[in-house]
Amino acid sequence: MTQPPQGPPPGFVVLTVQGSSLTSNMISPAVTLNGYPVPTSYGENTLPVPPGRWHVAVQAQWMRVYGQADVDVDVTSGQAVRLFYAAPWHQFSSGSIGFEKQKRKGGGVFLAMMLALLLVVAAFVVLPLVL
Repeated sequence: MTQPPQGPPPGFVVLTVQGSSLTSNMISPAVTLNGYPVPTSYGENTLPVPPGRWHVAVQAQWMRVYGQADVDVDVTSGQAVRLFYAAPWHQFSSGSIGFEKQKRKGGGVFLAMMLALLLVVAAFVVLPLVL
């Protein structure tokens, strides 16, 4: 019996999706490799791929798609390329992807939105009680 021809051993894209459903979004970000969707979740995801150049794209979704980030990586046979993705604090910013742990974008805007919300609540709840 003859063995079917085998290609080179696979390489790996090890993608860490930072955050959790409690700290980021209840829906895990969508990941595509060269345009093809792959199932992932928060935490470390080991994705076997044939050797070559890979376009890794990640985006989050809540009421709309946001937090888009992408990067091209070259994977050799048996190699593991580590990537980290962080969704932004709000839906009006891009995400962050890179070869080391990423910071979430948009913290200042998020804080300003929360302070504005607090002031509105105070104006409608506290002021009528005082006056």
